[in-house]
Amino acid sequence: MSDGKNGMTYAEAGVDIDAGNALVDRIKPAAKRTDRAGVMSGLGGFGALFDLKAAGYSDPVLVAATDGVGTKLRIAIDTGLVDTVGIDLVAMCVNDLVCQGAEPLFFLDYFATGRLDTDSAARIVEGIAEGCVRSNCALIGGETAEMPGMYPDGDFDLAGFAVGAMERGTALPAGVGEGDVLLGLASDGVHSNGYSLVRRLVDHAGLAWSDDAPFADATVGAALLAPTRLYVKQVLEAIRAGGVHGLAHITGGGLTENLPRVLPDGLGAEIDLNAWTLPPVFAWMQQTGGIEASEMLKTFNCGIGMVVVCAADRAEALTALLQDQGETVAQLGHVTSGKGVRFRGALS
Repeated sequence: MSDGKNGMTYAEAGVDIDAGNALVDRIKPAAKRTDRAGVMSGLGGFGALFDLKAAGYSDPVLVAATDGVGTKLRIAIDTGLVDTVGIDLVAMCVNDLVCQGAEPLFFLDYFATGRLDTDSAARIVEGIAEGCVRSNCALIGGETAEMPGMYPDGDFDLAGFAVGAMERGTALPAGVGEGDVLLGLASDGVHSNGYSLVRRLVDHAGLAWSDDAPFADATVGAALLAPTRLYVKQVLEAIRAGGVHGLAHITGGGLTENLPRVLPDGLGAEIDLNAWTLPPVFAWMQQTGGIEASEMLKTFNCGIGMVVVCAADRAEALTALLQDQGETVAQLGHVTSGKGVRFRGALS
């Protein structure tokens, strides 16, 4: 055993346990904001407890999802604008869960960094809590990993894990058929996919993150950090109203790759590109990079963040309901025979 004369400490090796404890104390109020029916214990234990019966379920099936924010984090790190990437993290997970017909119940986060900056980390977690509040999902645990030598100072990474539930027999997609209507719900920008290309386009255009954006009334960095839209509460209302056969979260792969995931074998979709207007950020990217429409549609959401596949005789009522919930809705097209997504019109 060492006689201790060298006096070495964990903090000198780059890991500050006191800073980690200070972070937990600071974020407890943010986590408390997310409490919902079913939460039995939250931050501080070795594990968090959740009571499905208290949440109102009698014969539940659990649904789980995990995701990250991708290289959008690079912009947040470089600009110091870290307050909303936590919303992105939650949205990328819970928007996927609801596509299965599940209600998100609780969320856990993993935050890894080279050196813990308590203030920056707290702002990130407070953003996660805000995303949870907006989706009625409890933040009941997480992990903060300070790993010197793994990340340069100031860099960090995020991963999220969401668990939801539905009553047995209510899973989506279900009943999707030829003639079903496709309702597109507007996105709030680029969301959290395609940012390796986004960053290359910004560099190609010779822009700095602090420059005025040519596509928005904000700086380039702030405009591109607009958080992913949360569709959970709105879409759950639509499911309860009846007539929803499927949901597709338009993430990496765009409309081209994500919509077929909810279509049965032998069925495809026809989408009218003139049914909505391409938002300015996408028009700028397409023009700046000379990007083909087909590449845009399989890389970005192009202004449509979620697609609701519904019975034709319910399309009008569901459109009105979703609009009342604050969504901008476009009737994109229909489910058709034959595989694949076919586009008509021009992306503009």
